[in-house]
Amino acid sequence: MAPEELVARALKARANAYVPYSKFPVGAALLTADGEVFTGCNVENASYGLTVCAERVAVFSAIARGQRLFKALAVAADTEDYISPCGACRQVLAEFGGDMKVYLADRHGDFRETTVAEMLPAAFSL
Repeated sequence: MAPEELVARALKARANAYVPYSKFPVGAALLTADGEVFTGCNVENASYGLTVCAERVAVFSAIARGQRLFKALAVAADTEDYISPCGACRQVLAEFGGDMKVYLADRHGDFRETTVAEMLPAAFSL
């Protein structure tokens, strides 16, 4: 799948975000090794610590469906500049491979490519 298509799916997923507090919708689209795509959006809660990021929603959805091998992730917000996953999301992504491609996108679908390892070079592992 082309990066542009994955970014488009992240932008579409962003529309489902539940963000009554921050007003900062984020969408993510995760591509598995066998070509399946899982999307996620951020979901906030009045108890803010219970909020879940779009990236983790996509990863956890894939895990719940038995997927473990991921090729790429696109993340998009309603911003003029690229956004980047938070530290918690970076650590979750690192669990499944530092060489995974990550496309950081803005509201227009413009993006830059990086990898999990570049975003979190000293990831925790056992």
